[in-house]
Amino acid sequence: MNVCINLYGPIVWTLVRRYVKDSATSEDLVQEIFTEIWKKAATYDPTVASESTFIGMITRRRAIDFLRRQGRNPSFEPLEVADSFPDPALEASSIPCDTEALKSSLKTLPEETRQLFHLFFDDGFTHPEIAEKTGLPLGTVKTLLRRGLLALRDHLRSAGITNTKTAS
Repeated sequence: MNVCINLYGPIVWTLVRRYVKDSATSEDLVQEIFTEIWKKAATYDPTVASESTFIGMITRRRAIDFLRRQGRNPSFEPLEVADSFPDPALEASSIPCDTEALKSSLKTLPEETRQLFHLFFDDGFTHPEIAEKTGLPLGTVKTLLRRGLLALRDHLRSAGITNTKTAS
């Protein structure tokens, strides 16, 4: 493989750079091309073409395939930095929170849901980690957490603790 890279690396690199201008992307593509050359080496027939033609054709095809794949990907434009975007941390801290009311509302939830809340919010476990830790199916964990949040929201609203905006 090293002999092949040493002999044909400059050819492959030159052809790839005709199609792909970014150096890092070109390097990745060259690596993919040499992997494909290695896989297709058994199909090489010296009566049909020279080694350099064989390698050049694989390189050209792979580069064109790469460009086609890139053409299918949506292009993203960077967002402008704006001072008018609200800061979520400031917004969350500006919401009045009665911790005692929150604690009493949490007590209205079933014990199983409170345990899931503790694992998720206090210990920072993900849904799959909670499912593994508790032995509950993943869908059940997600459903219990969601229903618990909705019940907590409704309880806090009925107690007049939160605003009346509907969040789903």
